[in-house]
Amino acid sequence: MAKKIALIVERANIALGGAERCVFELAEDLSRRGLQVDILAAKGRSNAGKVRILCDHLPGERVNCHTFARALRKHLAQNSYDIVHSVLPFDFAHVYQPHGGTYAETIVRNAASYQNRFIEYYKRLTAFANLRRAALLRAERRLCGNPAGPVIVCISQYVARQFRQHYGLDEERIRIVPNGVKIEQKANAQEAARLHKQIFAGLKLKETARPVLLLFAANNFRLKGLSPLIRAMGLAAQNNGGFDSYLVVAGRDRPRRYQGLARRFHIEKRIVFLGNVRHIQDILSIVDVAVLPTFYDPSSRFAIEALATAKPVITTRHNGATDLFVDGRHGRVINSATDAAALAEAIEHFADVENIRKASDAILADKLKDKVSIDPVVRQFCSIYDSILEKRK
Repeated sequence: MAKKIALIVERANIALGGAERCVFELAEDLSRRGLQVDILAAKGRSNAGKVRILCDHLPGERVNCHTFARALRKHLAQNSYDIVHSVLPFDFAHVYQPHGGTYAETIVRNAASYQNRFIEYYKRLTAFANLRRAALLRAERRLCGNPAGPVIVCISQYVARQFRQHYGLDEERIRIVPNGVKIEQKANAQEAARLHKQIFAGLKLKETARPVLLLFAANNFRLKGLSPLIRAMGLAAQNNGGFDSYLVVAGRDRPRRYQGLARRFHIEKRIVFLGNVRHIQDILSIVDVAVLPTFYDPSSRFAIEALATAKPVITTRHNGATDLFVDGRHGRVINSATDAAALAEAIEHFADVENIRKASDAILADKLKDKVSIDPVVRQFCSIYDSILEKRK
């Protein structure tokens, strides 16, 4: 009889971000392997696969974690599952997989992203004013302190270090399963051509031009480092008289503040804001380099998608996706988003198309596409589920 798996996520809507998309993709691939999978969510859409919305009768887009926990306990009492796999810190789960890393690290790195020591101190001091985050942090701390608690699956070495540092977690509780993506997804040629035309029009480039296009894609421009990226672009342009690189920004965040910053650093003609892009593969197919100087990312799907399309990646050590590629061979890893000189040097390095070609060839030669595929991720989870069930026997 097929194993029955419950995947718990707060909101069943892949448009919200990487965690939600990862849950749906994992559910799809587990189902292909013959497992019966239900996605249990507080809010969202129930028209995709076996999705159970448990708090749809309550008002608002979100519910507090205690309300969701009660709804889950009731559902689990009425429905039998072999494995309960949650991306939220519920101690009744068998597997806890925090796609956002630990709540403790999130508070620290979010504060650092303001790049002002007084604001950073204030944000850390007032972090518990956010009642929802405080409740989740307490739940995560209790979960880690319970020796009989769930196996904790970390999507990167960076996240594993967070659990050791913040909670002193026993090594035996930790499993590392890297993020993976569906590598068979292809770009839509028609949509890619439309985006190409939009980018060139926004940058006022001729169709015959062959510039180097850097792509920054995120929905939180501050946390993912757009401000230091604009500063570094200005510095690179100032250092290199023949600089012919341009920045393409994709995401739902508001651009006004960053447009002003671009003017301040004299690169307003080198940057174009596209707004939200529906399929990242479409735009990755027409750019040259992915850049994400993030202050915090447990493991960026954007960086992984870029590697899957053989695009070099520039990012920081605060991105767990750096586990999946080699600094200096497949891209560049800088220590801090605030190191403008190092970021500018990485941008200048990939202003040379020969360096882009070498990095892309290395990504292909080292078969990183297979390494970032979701297929080995699913195999690892099946193995973890089996070990939990065996231990329970």
